[in-house]
Amino acid sequence: MPSIASPVRTIALLTAGLVLLTACGGGTSNSAAKSGSADGYPVTLKNCGRTVTVESPPRRAVSVDQGSTEILLSLGLADRLAATATWTDPVMKGLEKANAEVPRIADNRPSSEKVLDQEPDFISASFESTLAKGGVAPREQFEELGVPTYVSPADCTGKDNSGGGDGARTEPLTMDSVYGEVRDLARVFGVQERGDTLVARLRARVQKATGSIDASGATLLYWFSDSKAPYLAGCCGAPGIITGELGAKNVFDDTHEEWPQISWETVADRNPDVLVIGDLTRKAQTAESATKKIEFLESNPVTKNMDAVRHKRYILLSGQAMNPSIRTVEGVERVAAGLRTFGLAG
Repeated sequence: MPSIASPVRTIALLTAGLVLLTACGGGTSNSAAKSGSADGYPVTLKNCGRTVTVESPPRRAVSVDQGSTEILLSLGLADRLAATATWTDPVMKGLEKANAEVPRIADNRPSSEKVLDQEPDFISASFESTLAKGGVAPREQFEELGVPTYVSPADCTGKDNSGGGDGARTEPLTMDSVYGEVRDLARVFGVQERGDTLVARLRARVQKATGSIDASGATLLYWFSDSKAPYLAGCCGAPGIITGELGAKNVFDDTHEEWPQISWETVADRNPDVLVIGDLTRKAQTAESATKKIEFLESNPVTKNMDAVRHKRYILLSGQAMNPSIRTVEGVERVAAGLRTFGLAG
């Protein structure tokens, strides 16, 4: 695990002039502009049980998860990113040039020292576990230094992260949480119109991909990583959005855990029509790439006789498309296309 540093660079960080207040609540709101501040600032957001106040547009933001980074790059904010970290996949198509302008301080979770070395004035993350004990550092550590932090509402709204693993959904996730994150970050950086435009584009893509599709007879399984104790999607996270949009069925929709680890014997017993496979470039678990996953499936005596394996009904997705992010839309598009190719959707 990354080390958790004691507060450092206090003077430099406090001069950023950013204040974060902690409180409970949900939703999003703007406070009125104060005299002497930038137009529309300070901005106040209710975020995952905290009230985050940003006094002026961030100029040295650090995004410590790929999903958050890709939103900021999609909003045209590469010049305001001091650094990024924690990547599972190549950057989203169309963002390669912008991404190349931003230093990457770690492929996986960075230490808090590396983040603080950037002298950040805002920190964003996709997961509560990233900004918690055992992750980069608890949000409180950055707050004490006057640095506002933001976590994707998709990872805390209708979700219980208090237990082990990747948490459990108490309510099904919807794309509205992802769209809300886009609008929140656009508001923080003072580019609200860009946020609205991005949300409109994402909505249009979902509508085009689903159209009149009917995949109600198809059963799916989503495999994110690890061959020994595979992480498979439960009912209600990002794969639940994909499945729901297409009218298909996830064979593990009877569990609310985000990514439960389930035996291959149980997988074979449920025998899904299609395997949706995470094609990851990181090297944190066994069988990260789609190639390695397929090699395992076709050689393992428990899985090789499954219908999806015998008929090679595989749909490959990026890790980000299987997490709550703007690339979940990419997941909807690719799964819809795959089901049509296999003759499992009308």
